[in-house]
Amino acid sequence: MFIGLVVVHEWGHFMAARRGGVEVEEFGIGFPPKVWGKKVSTKNSKFLLSINALPLGGFVRLKGENDSDKRKGSFGAAPLGTKVKIMAAGVLMNLIVAVFLFMVLAWVGMPKLVENQFTVASDTRLTQEVKNPNSVLIAEVGENSPADKAGLKPRDQIISFASNEINNINRVGEVAKENAGKEVPITIKRGDQTATYSVALNAENSGEGFLGVTSESGADGREVRRSTWSAPVVAVGITAQFTELTFKGVGTAVSSLFAGDTETAKEQVAGPVGIAYILNEVSKIGFNFVLMVIAIISLTLAIMNVLPIPALDGGRLFVTLLFRTIKKPLTKQREEIIHGTGFVALMGLFVLITIVDINRFIR
Repeated sequence: MFIGLVVVHEWGHFMAARRGGVEVEEFGIGFPPKVWGKKVSTKNSKFLLSINALPLGGFVRLKGENDSDKRKGSFGAAPLGTKVKIMAAGVLMNLIVAVFLFMVLAWVGMPKLVENQFTVASDTRLTQEVKNPNSVLIAEVGENSPADKAGLKPRDQIISFASNEINNINRVGEVAKENAGKEVPITIKRGDQTATYSVALNAENSGEGFLGVTSESGADGREVRRSTWSAPVVAVGITAQFTELTFKGVGTAVSSLFAGDTETAKEQVAGPVGIAYILNEVSKIGFNFVLMVIAIISLTLAIMNVLPIPALDGGRLFVTLLFRTIKKPLTKQREEIIHGTGFVALMGLFVLITIVDINRFIR
């Protein structure tokens, strides 16, 4: 489904280019090296349909993509209005997909992911409540920590700890500190099974705590809402709400980087590894949660491609409009330097985020 979002994005470019009289040379699924390719003939044109080895996206290669190319049928020779339509078409397709998925979810069951999530109260029915809002789950287990040695795992629900009932996320740390250095029982629920383990707590807090876990609250169940006639309204409202949240997240990440706060910046981003991990986790809760994440990713793809980042759609459009405004020729060499530099920077960021994701989600 994730690859499908990118294919839909590129299909938008593909259709807009053909309607604008720009020749498409290749429609690629994935990134090279090429695994398979076939020449496709249509009424007015021919193009190469290819499947490539790296399943991280896709691309549409147009004839004469440089703004200075003036050959007939090239992107460079197209009117400015046509260029804008071609570059904006991918964004529009991802936006349409996001709104459509949000609308379907509103009909079948929209998961509540944020506080004050948009809905039409008069047409909202709760179909799945939080079973126990006071439940405490283990989010992460430190390597070689007391919890790890005892056999505790992420997603375990802590029922009791050192004979204390646990119904508050802060109580875990308090009980661990009160019993530092002792061997105490901890009762957990894993799926439908309940078991009690003996855990030898650290005598001192060495940075990972006395137990060696991080926990989260209210996760033993999820709130799901259903709408009928208001589903399209809910879809548009959710789109606007998550667009605002995404821009805030991007702003927080950028400002944190400039302030040297890399930890806060890392919390705002995730790459393919993080996306795969998150999709795997939400698939354990329900398929509507998977669709919710896919819808948010589609919306995020639209938003990121609007931003004036070189090598992305928004960046290409911004550079084109900028040079038209200052009335300077955008030569092939100049354009390749701008977007080539942007692409290298994006690949560097991609590698960095992948390393962060591996450390955060896998290690």
